[in-house]
Amino acid sequence: MKQGIHPKWYPEALVVCACGNSWTTGSTVERISTDVCSSCHPFYTGEQRIVDTEGQVDRFMKRLQAREEIRTAEKAAVEQKTSPDLPVSELGLGSRNENALIDAGYTTAGALVSALNEDGDQVLLAVKGFGQKGLIDLKKSLRSRGYSLQSAE
Repeated sequence: MKQGIHPKWYPEALVVCACGNSWTTGSTVERISTDVCSSCHPFYTGEQRIVDTEGQVDRFMKRLQAREEIRTAEKAAVEQKTSPDLPVSELGLGSRNENALIDAGYTTAGALVSALNEDGDQVLLAVKGFGQKGLIDLKKSLRSRGYSLQSAE
């Protein structure tokens, strides 16, 4: 064995756990600190507890809460987007088509969807100043916002 290359050996090194338990062992360091030992580890004690090292559980809970807030905001945005009270002007149909529908009494998206689903395309094509292209644009806009339209048979 070469001289001077080996670390100093401590046959009575003290090991101290965070729970207060301590014992001696052989080591190359004089004092060892540990977070968990056989006296406090859940496997040996049968007790289930979360060992929170440096706030990991708190960070996880914050991420989980932030995720729920984002989901709630997305759900609210979708509900607002498909609200039956959405004004016709929000559908982006152009001023001529918007004015024709408003003059005919269709002021909300809900009224348009119910008219299309119950009476079909012909009721809107009968509106003065509202034609086939306006109907196509209206259906595209309603479907892109998530409204459910029955297909024409």
